[in-house]
Amino acid sequence: MAKKEIAVKKYVVRLSAEERDRLEAMVRAGKNSAQILMRARILLKADVSDAGEGWSDSAIAAALNTSINNVARTRQQLVEEGFEATVKRKVNPNSARPRIFDGAAEAKLIALACSPAPQGFARWSLRLLEEKVVELSIVDKASDNTIGRTLKKMCSNRTAIGNG
Repeated sequence: MAKKEIAVKKYVVRLSAEERDRLEAMVRAGKNSAQILMRARILLKADVSDAGEGWSDSAIAAALNTSINNVARTRQQLVEEGFEATVKRKVNPNSARPRIFDGAAEAKLIALACSPAPQGFARWSLRLLEEKVVELSIVDKASDNTIGRTLKKMCSNRTAIGNG
């Protein structure tokens, strides 16, 4: 019965012995994210090769407590994008925030922090630096937290270089 249902599937999962072994090892170890482990279980159940079970989407969804659409999407991704893309986490390069301070701006910030403090102040505070970098058009805007992290990073780099 499962073979009939699979015959009409647009995206048929056929795993090699090596791919099956890799998926089974992933599921056994349980060290990956829940999403990746779910995909691995779906692929193992959907596999129509001789070693596979060849379950229908509805049976897989019921057994793994997931949606039929999730099963269908996993099949489709395997066929269209390949095995590696299906069992790896996608990283969206647009999800990371763009850096406020590039190398030149960091250098100017450090030079400013090392310069004498403004009149009436004993030393530079993060708030003073925040106001001054915007005033000098080093960056359009920056928070005192960003400035603190940038300076901390630079100090730790300098310490590592000095100790080396």
